Order: sequence, then C-alpha cells, then structure tokens
Amino acid sequence: MTDYLVGTGGWAYFNVPDKPPLKAYSEVFNFVEVNYTFYEYPKERMVKQWRRMVPGDFTFAVRCHQDLTHRIGLKPVDEAYSILSRMVNYCEILDSPFLILETPASYAINKEEAREARNLFSSLTLRDVRIVWEVRAPSTAPVLDLMQDLNLIECIDLSIDTPSGESDIVYSRLFGKGKHNIYQFTDEELLNIDQKINRINPRIAALSYHGVRMNTDAARYMRYKKTGTFIPITDFTGADSAKVILSEDAQFPLSKKELIEHQGWKVIDLRSKERVHLSEFLSKIPNKIYNSADEVAKALEEL
Repeated sequence: MTDYLVGTGGWAYFNVPDKPPLKAYSEVFNFVEVNYTFYEYPKERMVKQWRRMVPGDFTFAVRCHQDLTHRIGLKPVDEAYSILSRMVNYCEILDSPFLILETPASYAINKEEAREARNLFSSLTLRDVRIVWEVRAPSTAPVLDLMQDLNLIECIDLSIDTPSGESDIVYSRLFGKGKHNIYQFTDEELLNIDQKINRINPRIAALSYHGVRMNTDAARYMRYKKTGTFIPITDFTGADSAKVILSEDAQFPLSKKELIEHQGWKVIDLRSKERVHLSEFLSKIPNKIYNSADEVAKALEEL
C-alpha cells in the first residue's frame, strides 16, 4: 500500500494561538517542505530545534538553496558541492529523505548541461537522501535519461501533469491551474490527483500543496483519504456559500470581469457534497457593476 505524506510548502502561515506554528502544523499534517532553506542558510541549532518540535514519524523535505539552482546551476564546481553538502547535512539533522532542487523555467537543460549535472550528481555522497528535481523548463530527453540513470525523483504538479517514467516515489508540488499560486482545488480536482496516484501505485506519495489555500487543500485531501468524504468549505450551500466566500476579502464595487478575475478561483459549496469554483457561476451573472456580496448572491440565486 502507498504511504501518503501530505502537507504544504512551509508552516509559517499555520497560526494557532499560544502554540509555535511548526508544532501546531505537525499535529495536523505528517509532512512539510522546508522553504526557509531555499532563501537562507539556517544555523544547525535552529534545524535541530525544528526536528525536536515535531513527532518522530513526521517527515521533512528540504528545498535546496537558490544559490545552486538559480545562480550557479547544476555544475560540478566547488561552490555547488559546498552548498549541496550543507543541504544534505540539514537533511540528516531532520531525518529528511528528500532534497528538492527547483531549477527555473529559464534554465533549459541541453546535452552539455545535462552532462555537467550528471557529473555533479554522480559524485555526491547523499547517504539515505534522494534528490527530487523539479524542472520548470520543458523536460528534454537528456534530463529524463539522467533522472532514470541516477534514480532521481521527478517532481511534477499532479493536478496538471503525470510522471514521465516509473518510480517507487511520486513527489508532487501542487500549485493548480491558476495564475502563480492563486488557486484552490475542488473535490473533483483532488479526486483526479488521487486517481493518478492510484494508477501509479508508488511506495510513497509525497504531496506538497502550494496554493494560497494550501492548508485547506491539504487538510481536505487528508480527510478524503481517511474517510472518503471532503470537508465543506463553508456552513452553507449555493448563493449563501458564495456570499460567505465573497465577504472574506472582496472590495466592492466590482465589475463582473473583476469578480471573476479576483474571486473566481475560490471554491464554494454548491451542494452539501459538491464543491465548485465560483467562476463557474460568476460567468453567468449579468454584466454590470456589483456593490456588495449580497447583490452578487442575489444575482446567483436568479440563475
């Protein structure tokens, strides 16, 4: 059976009164991606504190510092080895099985660059750490061959893509189909992610949600895996659910186009067992200026 690791990109936004965010986070999720190491080089004592703060069976994944992926590139030079050594050390302190490399869309890997990356990876001492590689540029045959030859884990967004090859581990950073990370997943989209994993049947499925509603998305997926049902978004359905969602942060007056652009990515409870994107219904309301959530809800009721 597949072992599911479900969490988000970082814990800083998981706020519970009178409790450190990581500790509170680890009481809900069993997995997290450490974003801090992408931007900073933390002191060892800080990393050890993270490990002490969570249960023994909690799993960390460490993001490699952007100095390597965005400045140096995957070249076998001294600074690259130094950075990777530091990252592997963080992994060992955290008992993390995954070191994530995210190369930018501007970093297209040709044959020569793939050869350099092969030289770099093949000469590393990783011990029990597996490299997870998110290639944001279009994947090429040299990259895919390199991943397979060196047993690297291909990182994709399962809500959009499927793995290009077979692996005992599926690792997915989930952003969804919105602009940047402005997105929330419907029940159907979460089910689609789950069905892809079931078809692959990996030993481990690590899912890191990254949208602006990442905590809710991850929690809803976890609830589905445990119970077969999804947590509602609100306590209401239909137009009343939309009114609650719009009341969170919509600043009126707004045109229909602005409503769709700024609020349509959100999910509402259409019925007690069905969640949909608000844009599905905003696209059907009259094309005019709306001055309140009540006015939008009334238009929705009339559909």
